[in-house]
Amino acid sequence: MQRIADFFHFEELGTNYKKETLAGLTTFVSMAYILFVNPQVLGASGISQGAVFTATAFASAFGCMLMGILANYPIAISASLGINAFFAYSVVIGMKVPWETALAGVFVASILFMILTAFKLREKVVDAIPRDLKMAISAGIGLFIAFIGLSQGGLVVADKSTVVTLGSLQVGSTWLTIFGLIITLVLMSARIPGAIFIGMVANSILGLATGLIAMPKQLISGVPSISSTFMVGLTHVSSINSLQLVVVVLTFLLVTFFDTTGTLVGLAEQAGLVKNNKLPRIGKALMADSSTMVVGSLLGTSPMGAFVESSAGIAVGGRTGFTAIVTGILFIFGAFFSPLLAVVTNQVTAPALIIVGVLMAQSLKNIHWEKFEVAAPAFLIVLGMPLTYSISDGIALGFITYPLTMIAAKRGKEVGAMMYGLAVVFILFLWILNAD
Repeated sequence: MQRIADFFHFEELGTNYKKETLAGLTTFVSMAYILFVNPQVLGASGISQGAVFTATAFASAFGCMLMGILANYPIAISASLGINAFFAYSVVIGMKVPWETALAGVFVASILFMILTAFKLREKVVDAIPRDLKMAISAGIGLFIAFIGLSQGGLVVADKSTVVTLGSLQVGSTWLTIFGLIITLVLMSARIPGAIFIGMVANSILGLATGLIAMPKQLISGVPSISSTFMVGLTHVSSINSLQLVVVVLTFLLVTFFDTTGTLVGLAEQAGLVKNNKLPRIGKALMADSSTMVVGSLLGTSPMGAFVESSAGIAVGGRTGFTAIVTGILFIFGAFFSPLLAVVTNQVTAPALIIVGVLMAQSLKNIHWEKFEVAAPAFLIVLGMPLTYSISDGIALGFITYPLTMIAAKRGKEVGAMMYGLAVVFILFLWILNAD
């Protein structure tokens, strides 16, 4: 046991088995919903939901373990939200591209992703981002996942007149979210260890007791077959034979590149892993997530990437790769205990996401707000992520404006060539995403 603790540098990072295991469990509980959401979303494209469920579980397990062993980061990997909707609704349904060809597009994009990572281009991008913008990315992700929590918990709903408004307090499930939030706020304020996880357990028990969460009919079920999706991405590569499909591949690549890179930066900042504006072992972390994207495409799911809900595990003390490995093991078990996972509803995870948003927003204090040329692009990143419902779009708004404001402030020479290049890339990125 001591050898394992030494491998993950427990003493150096001020952690232990109890903290890391609880963190891994908390991360898994916070993101277990992806096992059900991803099949629902991709199922709209005609892919077998059962196959997607299994592919998501095992690709996530592979990614989490690889991240833990290679990079020693407490960051979990799973199917990226948003890009799965692009896969199903924009590519397959909108463009009428067969799902088999779309999976081939994901596979090709993942290979390009690995090549970019191998040549350390992604690593150079991360190192080139100014500290103020890294802080903004971390805080923006916090607001983004807090908004997801508010929305999934029913506290905030869509409104035609005001875009969003307060949810109905006459809905029982909304009160379940409120109960969980109050309990977690009290536990966090009292500095109770594992407050977020305890809040989730209490919320689940209340939901079951009141009938707001259905009691599972069984605990264990068989693992659905992936025979219909296994290796389809590889065998249909020849179907990518038009300019439209090339654009699809590039979109998969660009969105995943900036979503996962931004998420890694934000989570590493939250965990206190950033040293002198650089992330140690970032190359290994990037290789872990790009390798997982390849595996996911071969098993039968949309692009994989670092998961923002990892922040829940980090918030309860996760600091090493052992956290990610625990999460990965639970994903394997999750494939067998799918009925039990249904107990973890949106109302159970919503309070955790809101609390984590509060914790990640602390990064705002490290931004030089008194310098407008820095404050403006940072603000656009922070505000852009929740309002566009996209990490990459929020980053785009800030990265495009940063060189402009710095030049206007006669500080253009302080902007590195990489940041100027990224501004151009993001302009093209937004143009591609919005092209008809």
